[in-house]
Amino acid sequence: MKTFTPKPADLTHDWYIVDASDMVLGRLAAQVANLLRGKNKPTFAPHADSGNHVIVINASKVALTGNKDGKVLYTHSGRPGGLRRDSYGELMQNNPERIISTAVKGMLPKNKLSRAQMSRLHVYAGEDHKHEAQKPVEYTITQVSQQAK
Repeated sequence: MKTFTPKPADLTHDWYIVDASDMVLGRLAAQVANLLRGKNKPTFAPHADSGNHVIVINASKVALTGNKDGKVLYTHSGRPGGLRRDSYGELMQNNPERIISTAVKGMLPKNKLSRAQMSRLHVYAGEDHKHEAQKPVEYTITQVSQQAK
């Protein structure tokens, strides 16, 4: 069987909007990662850039299950002494966009293609976003954990 390679004319980057309020972080990140890769399209090929633009709104209302408020998220600036650690509880108040983008980044493959797909992720803490001109389509995630309610 030969590998399907979509033509450049087949590669379209659609716009989707996802509401993150009362969604479990991992389930939300898995669905957003699939949209970013373009796995919802019949022309999906893992080596081709057929991903979509995804707008995530209400990032400050995402649900964290278990004891994740005390969990620490590390990042390093690359400079000496540049290790930074923030707990999820602090990030939910100060920078909830970073929680979702880090979770989605962890669910994408580690290569150049995923870095290009991460540039199509737009996360906002509130309802407002600046992409109304692109006419994003609402994407609803149906599978919701019972722990989030």
